[in-house]
Amino acid sequence: MRTSEIAKRYLDYFEKHGHLIVPSASLISPNPTTLFTIAGMVPFIPYLMGEQTPPKSRMASNQKCVRTLDIDEVGKTTRHGTFFQMLGNFSFGDYFKEEAIHYAYELLTTPQDKGGYGFDPEKLWMTTFTDDEEARSMWKNEGVDPEHIQIMGMEDNFWTTGGPGPGGPCSEIYVDRGPEYGVEGGPIADENRYIEIWDLVFENYEVDNVKSKTDLHIVGELENKNIDTGAGLERLAYLMQGKQNIYETDEVFPVIEAAQKLSGRTYGDDEAMDVRFRIVADHVRSALMIMSDGVRPSNNGRGYVLRRLLRRTVKAMRELGVTDPVMRPCCRPPRQLWSRAIRNSTTPSTMCPKPHMVKRTRSVARWNPAPRFSTSLWPRPRNPDPTPFPAKMRSSCTTPTASRLRSPSKWPPIRRQGR
Repeated sequence: MRTSEIAKRYLDYFEKHGHLIVPSASLISPNPTTLFTIAGMVPFIPYLMGEQTPPKSRMASNQKCVRTLDIDEVGKTTRHGTFFQMLGNFSFGDYFKEEAIHYAYELLTTPQDKGGYGFDPEKLWMTTFTDDEEARSMWKNEGVDPEHIQIMGMEDNFWTTGGPGPGGPCSEIYVDRGPEYGVEGGPIADENRYIEIWDLVFENYEVDNVKSKTDLHIVGELENKNIDTGAGLERLAYLMQGKQNIYETDEVFPVIEAAQKLSGRTYGDDEAMDVRFRIVADHVRSALMIMSDGVRPSNNGRGYVLRRLLRRTVKAMRELGVTDPVMRPCCRPPRQLWSRAIRNSTTPSTMCPKPHMVKRTRSVARWNPAPRFSTSLWPRPRNPDPTPFPAKMRSSCTTPTASRLRSPSKWPPIRRQGR
């Protein structure tokens, strides 16, 4: 099943169950505490916190996200990537644990010829928060083997954004890939064999002073009990397509094929070189998606993150023996495949940026025209870059206040340069 079909089935399922389907928000985070949209729930935080009234109490989306915290793990594991798409269904004071658990289990286990994903129930494992006996009882009511329900603490099964905002205990769904991938014993024993595909967060708390996953302050209960779930589209795709990792799926592997032609090497012959191929596949995709939302390479803020992705791509290709320019040939094959993810955004300005746009980008002013945005559900800055940050800041950096982001007149003047 193609990645696009997996996403379509998810959204169709939840639309059938009364959810409003909304397009992806921009990668330029509406949350003033992050550079990029790092999770599918970030655009919905005002609704989860009760600060704004949602257009409907049930919503679902396929949100594009960027995280660079684990950038050094890219290519080395089966599941780490800097760009990913997060399928999510949300409830704002409507349904809670029972319905969220039922929806997830039904969609995963319904046969493919009936509109589901067709996972074998015997290969599904669930984790629950320490004292969440209610969730464990609900999983059993769905027919899950009690031995496949495990208990984890705050480090694994209490979700927050990493900063002030909504949070709560969660229940994660894993798929057993089989004994050839590791030891038995469930997710507690081996998270390489047991791959997490879906996280159901029961968000009914407000948290702040978040220092770590286990060191945080719970301010109190939210006005409504909310549901925030996230299913990794790339992880679902590689499991359902019978691949070994997210880099070999139908939307990512074309970059590896292009890199093979440039380098004269064959993917699969050498594990060390395979890591380089995967880095190129992930970073080219991430860079193109970030540029499609108006960011251009620079030495600060979001532009620095983009520049780092481009430099790591070139470095990996040099290690593969390629010294010629690489972005144009690597970008060209998958652009049509990725255009679906860009069309799913609320940014109608451009499709995938042309590869020549990353040539000789020595300043943000050179390639940073102010895009025209249409009115949409999500607030966007007119000019998402430059941001006044010192260099070498990652996705967890603090950005200007939301009010400043919404006031283009307050951005420093940019002197446009010719090509």
